[in-house]
Amino acid sequence: MGLFDNMLKGGESLIKMEEALDFEFLPKVLPFREKEQRFIAECIKPLFQSRTGRNIVMYGPPGIGKTAAARHVVRELEEQTDDIYPIYINCWQNNTSYKVMVEICEHLGYRLVQNKKTVDLYKVVASMINKKSAVFIFDEIDKAEEHDFLYFILEDIYKKSICVITNFKEWVVTLDSRIKSRLTAEMLEFKQYNEHETKEILKQRADYAFPPGVWEDNAFERLAKKTYEIRDIRTGLFLMRESALLAEEQSRKKIILGDVEKAIIKLENFNIKNSAELDEDTKFVLSIVKDNSGKKIGDLYKLYQEKGGKHTYKTFQRKIEELDKGRFIATKKQKGTGGNTTIVEKKLTDF
Repeated sequence: MGLFDNMLKGGESLIKMEEALDFEFLPKVLPFREKEQRFIAECIKPLFQSRTGRNIVMYGPPGIGKTAAARHVVRELEEQTDDIYPIYINCWQNNTSYKVMVEICEHLGYRLVQNKKTVDLYKVVASMINKKSAVFIFDEIDKAEEHDFLYFILEDIYKKSICVITNFKEWVVTLDSRIKSRLTAEMLEFKQYNEHETKEILKQRADYAFPPGVWEDNAFERLAKKTYEIRDIRTGLFLMRESALLAEEQSRKKIILGDVEKAIIKLENFNIKNSAELDEDTKFVLSIVKDNSGKKIGDLYKLYQEKGGKHTYKTFQRKIEELDKGRFIATKKQKGTGGNTTIVEKKLTDF
């Protein structure tokens, strides 16, 4: 064996399909979510008989396949019929009724939205969709600033199935009673992947993304174990990409355990989302945490109120939880004289 046989040549890469390491990538087969996909399909099925479908609230922690399962069903729907509009909206980017309507118009191929008010777009959307039927998927629904668009769809679209995706089961409680009574949604829980499922999902992505034999066994085992500990597949995809880049920097044709360990250290600065995508109040909460790292959540809420925050303590807790799951901050439980409390820090320090 030559001295340079295991080194990459100029222009070579360990990654053959980089898009497979994006969380938005949709594999041909979505493992361990077959039951949930069948449930979604059953709720949509009446639309094939020109009847209205059932509505669904899909809930569970981030990074466990809620969006992928919904998109998988939509992909099959598109292959089956042209009589049902599949409409996917991310409410993080489209957080007002006007933005939602503009995005729906884009799905429908209607682009004359300039200078039109929201109520005008409602009429356009209803006139087009009511000639057929539609499946609406509203992802990250808890990021919507208001829900008038849901009321419109429930009232003015004749044949539809609405699927909302949220991290929080309690989101339903926040709805206006007029919307809640009309939505009458089925609740579909997505539970955490177990350790075996986590490893198999990462194997599937690795098969798409890398040539055979790139990963040393102990390196992949460490990657899978860390991903399971954090319980978010997006973390595993981040570790995969970073480990590969670290190996490439050394011109190696194999990803070794040391690459994964170095990638894990980088998790401290890894956010699931860019902070620019946070809504204004969540950014406000994040700024308070950054300026007061290490304080109890109750003390942070008092500071939030003093600085003009308007939301209840329950909503403040939920925003802290969102920031924690998005890896913008870290929280830890601490025992005190009055019982357990939550300590909030501005960044992760436990990797």
